[in-house]
Amino acid sequence: MTGLQASAKGRIEARARELMKDALPSHGWDHVERVRKLALKIAREEGADEIIVELAAILHDTGRQEEDRSAGKICHAEVSERIARGILSAEGFDARSIDRVCHCILTHRFRRSRMPETLEAMVLFDADKLDSIGAMGVARAYLFAGEVGARLHNPEVDPGKTSEYGREDSAWREFNVKLKLIRDRMLTGTGRKLAAGRHEVMERFFDVLNEEIEAKR
Repeated sequence: MTGLQASAKGRIEARARELMKDALPSHGWDHVERVRKLALKIAREEGADEIIVELAAILHDTGRQEEDRSAGKICHAEVSERIARGILSAEGFDARSIDRVCHCILTHRFRRSRMPETLEAMVLFDADKLDSIGAMGVARAYLFAGEVGARLHNPEVDPGKTSEYGREDSAWREFNVKLKLIRDRMLTGTGRKLAAGRHEVMERFFDVLNEEIEAKR
């Protein structure tokens, strides 16, 4: 695939927006837009196919509402991959291009059981994870905690003994079980550089927060 008509991209984006119109704010369309910008930035630095990357970024969370409604039992990457395949097929994309985009979407989650195998998939993985760390990551973690009715802060609880989508699914839990691990999971050189600074921001934030909790500041 050597080019993508603006009209086709516009239709695909409009369809994705429609599918995500009721998405929870922490994974809404503004998240998709940030991931798209990050993905294109990384793609240019790493020499990845920008068309494949952008399509994957646009469509990567179209199934997110299914996961949220199931309280995490349904994998949104699997749902999004099926949705993307249907949309791209209807737009007349060739089978190889569809497979490349769908591989990116299917492997963009934070899971070792299904890892990206192409440069484009690595780019989307890194872009999606970068939007989960740093100042934006902290903000989104608190937003998500509010969406699921979690506590504001729970440092006295062992994060490893808590579960997702519950009262203990706080931003502190998210940081300990997932976000602090992301820096070392980056798959591209550009992703690693960007993640380093964002990781430091999170560490500083939670250090200060815990000091304030204990009236040390």
